[in-house]
Amino acid sequence: MSSSDLLSAVEIETGSDPTYAVIWMHGLGADGNDFVPIINELELSLQKRVRFIFPHAPMRPVTINNGYVMRAWYDISGANISSLEDEAGIRDAQKAIDALIDHEIRRGIASNNIVLAGFSQGGAIALQTGLRQENKLAGIMALSCYLPLSASLASEAHVANAAIPIFMAHGTFDAVVPISLAITSRENLRQAKYAPEWHEYPMEHSVCMQEISDLDRWLHRILS
Repeated sequence: MSSSDLLSAVEIETGSDPTYAVIWMHGLGADGNDFVPIINELELSLQKRVRFIFPHAPMRPVTINNGYVMRAWYDISGANISSLEDEAGIRDAQKAIDALIDHEIRRGIASNNIVLAGFSQGGAIALQTGLRQENKLAGIMALSCYLPLSASLASEAHVANAAIPIFMAHGTFDAVVPISLAITSRENLRQAKYAPEWHEYPMEHSVCMQEISDLDRWLHRILS
């Protein structure tokens, strides 16, 4: 895939010639600008040379929203988001993020200095892609999300990321992605021999300051 075929994205570097890359996927209906402000909340941004990449999901009709066209990593057909999964859409998104990873490696970032991060749908794609990625990555940050296509993980997981650090965080009052679904995903990951670091917060489908502080410490640890 040529650079012209890559997803468009917002890119911000915290220093010249960055050593690390964080590819951060937004949630349904948002765009790459959604999480840009979080950079200023991370001490990591002051201490390490990081390229933050915030890709824009493609525009597509979303069934649960009456076919309204919006930025979405894949379609969602109903309120039970883990049933009737849009496998083709999920796999297309995975390929698009794989291409961004390859692009960063070609730009000189070692694969084990690349973090995949995402919120909601974006977090689902971070898990989908990171666990199957053939290059060893630094970690996966999965916020307010769940594990998609869980039935195929055992046969598709790549040994390169068998021990990948995973940060999972969820709001106890989340009415969009129920925390019960996230807990089931956590247990599925544990059964597959991953060791996700779990955090929960008294919030809805959002991000809070304690969560940002916790993920900042996690990023420091895995990028040390």
